[in-house]
Amino acid sequence: MFKIFEPNKIFLVTSRLPKYVVGLFCIVLIIGLVEALIFSPEDYKQSDAVRIMYVHVPAAWISLGIFTSITILSISGFIFKSKNLFLIAKSLAPSGFVFNLIALVTGSIWGKPTWGTWWAWDARITSMLILLLFYGMYLIVWRIYEDKEKVYKISMIITLIGIINVPIIKYSVDWWNTLHQPASINILAKSSIHSSMLFPLGIMTAAFALFSLLIFLMKYNTELIKIKNKGLDRL
Repeated sequence: MFKIFEPNKIFLVTSRLPKYVVGLFCIVLIIGLVEALIFSPEDYKQSDAVRIMYVHVPAAWISLGIFTSITILSISGFIFKSKNLFLIAKSLAPSGFVFNLIALVTGSIWGKPTWGTWWAWDARITSMLILLLFYGMYLIVWRIYEDKEKVYKISMIITLIGIINVPIIKYSVDWWNTLHQPASINILAKSSIHSSMLFPLGIMTAAFALFSLLIFLMKYNTELIKIKNKGLDRL
């Protein structure tokens, strides 16, 4: 059953995917930008500044989703002694870090015309900054330690501690008085955001997810090539 985890077999599939993902990403991104910049209406309070939302919100969602995935993969890898799951988690981390950073930068840009300041120690902003630090620690651990077993254990501990911050980010606007408004999108109830804004937001989220997948595939394929060069038969 472990034959499917042979680097050659995995690489045979993953090496072909990026070119298809790139094409799909370009199509979805163009549609999303047209919807967000042309067809989406101005906000009656924020005017055109609201369009930053179409980058800021998807970036935040993707970064949270990736860190959650990394945590699940790390725990599963530790339980089932699967190096491949740790490798997938490691390959996901760079795009999660990038999107976390994009969320913070675009949030700062959006905050200037909306709140009158580039930065405020708001509960959500601060917790997103803390998440970026956890991403940074996770990536650094893979850099500084040579012993893989030690890396697996330490990186899993980092994700276990860091995942506590994810619900804090999500519910910070409900638990504390913050500059951020309450959630406008609710899966279990009716969303307060108009469909003319919700549709481009969904398209841009799909585009960012595809870009994240592309970064992951590039990183994962690089790791598989390293394994092949070391002459390992399986992960």
